[in-house]
Amino acid sequence: MSTLREVLQAHVDSGGVPGAVGLIARGDRVETAAVGSAHAGSTVAMTPDSLFRWASITKPLTAAAVLMLVEDGVFGLHDPIAPWLPELTHPRVVRTPGSPLDEVVPAHRPISVFDLLTSRAGYGWASDFELPAVRALFPVQRDGREPQSYPAMDDWLAELAALPLLTQPGTAWLYDTCSTLQGALVARASGRALPEFLAERLFEPLGMADTGFTVPAAKRDRFTSYYRRGDAGLELADAPDGQWSTAPAFPLGHGGLAGTAGDWLRFARLLLAEGLTPDGRKLLSANAVRLMTTDHTTATQRALGDLFLEGQGWGCGGSVDIERRDPWNTPGRYGWVGGTGTSAHIVPATGTVAILLTQVAADSPVPEQIMRDFWLYAA
Repeated sequence: MSTLREVLQAHVDSGGVPGAVGLIARGDRVETAAVGSAHAGSTVAMTPDSLFRWASITKPLTAAAVLMLVEDGVFGLHDPIAPWLPELTHPRVVRTPGSPLDEVVPAHRPISVFDLLTSRAGYGWASDFELPAVRALFPVQRDGREPQSYPAMDDWLAELAALPLLTQPGTAWLYDTCSTLQGALVARASGRALPEFLAERLFEPLGMADTGFTVPAAKRDRFTSYYRRGDAGLELADAPDGQWSTAPAFPLGHGGLAGTAGDWLRFARLLLAEGLTPDGRKLLSANAVRLMTTDHTTATQRALGDLFLEGQGWGCGGSVDIERRDPWNTPGRYGWVGGTGTSAHIVPATGTVAILLTQVAADSPVPEQIMRDFWLYAA
C-alpha cells in the first residue's frame, strides 16, 4: 500500500498542486504528510503547521457556535430568527423555483434557527444556476474565498433581504448562504463579533492557536499562497499578505477561517469526544454533537441542490454520508470540503479524522482527484 506521503507527492510531481498537507488520525495514531512547497516555484517547503485558507470547512465550526447559543438558552432550536435577524422577518418566496423574481408568495412560516443550521431556510445555491432566484443571488452571495469582497454584515443582510427565497422555509436543502447567516446570527444574538465568540468558546479552550479570520504578520511565513487554474496553469489568487492580512468587514461563517491541519484535528476530536475537551471541559453537549452529525434531510429536500452533495445528506454545518456511492463513503461520516482545495471529515463509529489542505481552488462541486485519492487512502 502507498503511504500518505506518496499519495500526495504524486499530485505535486504531476504539477496538480504546489504542495499539500494531509492528516489522518485513528485514535491516538496520527499520520501526517507535508509535501511540496508553500508557494508555486519556491523552495519554501510545506510543513505540518503550514497555514491554509480553510474555506467551507469553516462551516462546521460556525454551526457549533450556533448550538452553543442554543445550549446557553439564548434562543431555541425551533425559534424564529426574526428577533436577531429582523431583516428576514417577512420573507417572500418565488412561486416555483423557476418563477421570475416578481412572481412571489408569502413564506408559509418564519425561518427558524434549525432551518439555518440544516441549510433549509430557502436561501442558497441550487444545482441549476440559471434559476432566476439563483442568478439574483450571485451579486449578494459573493465568493467566500474572497472575504474582502463582502460589505459589512448589516449591509449584506439588507442585500439578502431584498431577494426572494427560492423555496419555502424547511422544504429544500440549498448550499452556502445559510452558513453565512449562521455567522450573522451568532454575532447578533451573542452581542459579540463572530471572531471574538469563536476565539473564546472554541479556539482558546481547544488550543487552536493558529485559527482565525486574519493571519497576523508574525505567522505569515507559514501562510501558503492560494492559486486558481487558468489557461497558462496556476495563477496566483491570493498571497500571504493579501485578503487575510486585515480584518474583513464581515467575518464569514461559511468560509472565512484560516488555520492548520492540527487545529482542525483539535476541533474534530471535540466532536468525537461528544463535546468534551481533552481535559474534560464540556464545550458542547453530546446531543448537540449528534445534531451536527445526523442527517436531517429527505431525498425530496436534497433534490434541488444534490449537485453539491453527491448523494449524501446534511447535518448541521456539514454533510453526512448516507449511502456507499464511493469507496470512501461510510454511513455516518461527517464533514465537508472547501473551495480552496480543503477537506475535513470525521467517522464517529471508528474515531477516524481525515484532513487534507491544499492551496489550489476547486471551482467545481465535483471534488478534485487529489481529494478523491486522499479519501480512498483514508477509507
